[in-house]
Amino acid sequence: MDAANAPIATFAPWSPEFIADPYPAYARLRAAGRVHHFEPTDQWLIPHHADVSALLRDRRLGRTYLHRFTHEEFGRQSPPPEHEPFHVLNDNGMLDLEAPTHTRIRRLVSKAFTPRTVEELRPYVEGLADRLVRDLVADGGGDLAARVAEPLPVAVIAQMLGIPESDRDQLRPWSADICGMYELNPSEESATRAVTASLEFSAYLRELIAVRREKPGDDLISGLIAAYEDGESLSEQEMISTCVLLLNAGHEATVNATVNGWYALFRNPAQLAALRADPGGLGPTAVEELMRYDTPLQFFERWVLDDIEVDGTVIPRGSEVALLFGSANHDPAVFTAPTTLDLTRAENPHISFSAGIHYCIGAPLARIELAASLGALLRRAPGLRLASEPERKPNFVIRGLQELLVEA
Repeated sequence: MDAANAPIATFAPWSPEFIADPYPAYARLRAAGRVHHFEPTDQWLIPHHADVSALLRDRRLGRTYLHRFTHEEFGRQSPPPEHEPFHVLNDNGMLDLEAPTHTRIRRLVSKAFTPRTVEELRPYVEGLADRLVRDLVADGGGDLAARVAEPLPVAVIAQMLGIPESDRDQLRPWSADICGMYELNPSEESATRAVTASLEFSAYLRELIAVRREKPGDDLISGLIAAYEDGESLSEQEMISTCVLLLNAGHEATVNATVNGWYALFRNPAQLAALRADPGGLGPTAVEELMRYDTPLQFFERWVLDDIEVDGTVIPRGSEVALLFGSANHDPAVFTAPTTLDLTRAENPHISFSAGIHYCIGAPLARIELAASLGALLRRAPGLRLASEPERKPNFVIRGLQELLVEA
């Protein structure tokens, strides 16, 4: 293998060694250049913070191309017909839409998902986090992922949407199966699970929306039904896709940021000790640093709608770029000592919540959830320690742990 191809060879997203720690491979990619073609997925890898940040805002790229081209015009194959339920659900959510449809849906969703709505959830979030941690401590420990990290954001989104408690156990499995389609080259088995979950979740939400039309409440679904501006409202499918997006995006990032963050703290005992000594002072910067240090969403894809050029390389229309969030968040051009966990890091322009028109609408809520669980664990479990080395989930795009066993 020649030296020019060596860095791309270390980008091995299906390798357990790479999944365990992708950051050295990212460093080699950044050192070797600003853009690299990855043959196995036919994607252009973008590893530098400045380029990732700029391309997230570049309207020559899009999360979809169907607002301008057919699949055939864009040189792509249509998805298999049997996958249609997943794509109907996914493609009507604002994360995978572009203007003008994205603009209309985001504006209408924002009328229901307001800063006041988020702030009013704070007492519920903090109270639930405290109860979950209290129960974990009472048992002497357990799986931090299953006992705290997972139930907290799922319950918060369910509370916000007005989903009855008796139905909430279904949400996490549906979300996990749908999110399996966001990995690189998902298997047909993953696709089948995603399609089944899409059908079941959509049917459930369709019934719930019908109930809320007859009897509105103070929940977000009622707010989405009522959202209206300039003669426009959300279609039923847009409401369903929005609710699923809020659950998937709203809990996957929070779950994985929590477990990745605590695993990082256990591996950096001096930083954990400093945080325990001053939780109020370090808490806000700690949340941002933990999001940066081990990024829960490692990359985001964009379609090239018009030719672009990166460092002299023309990436033609019809190509797909992989914006490497995990690499960008470790770029030494932006972050001093990026491989060091520094909970005092004040300047922290991480892009874990994306940027541009697709900046995460739920970022304020995610920050409240992360701060609440971090604070509850520091307060109620001051001696929390790792019980055994965790195993990584075999995923690259959505980065997390199978479990995080702790002793309290």
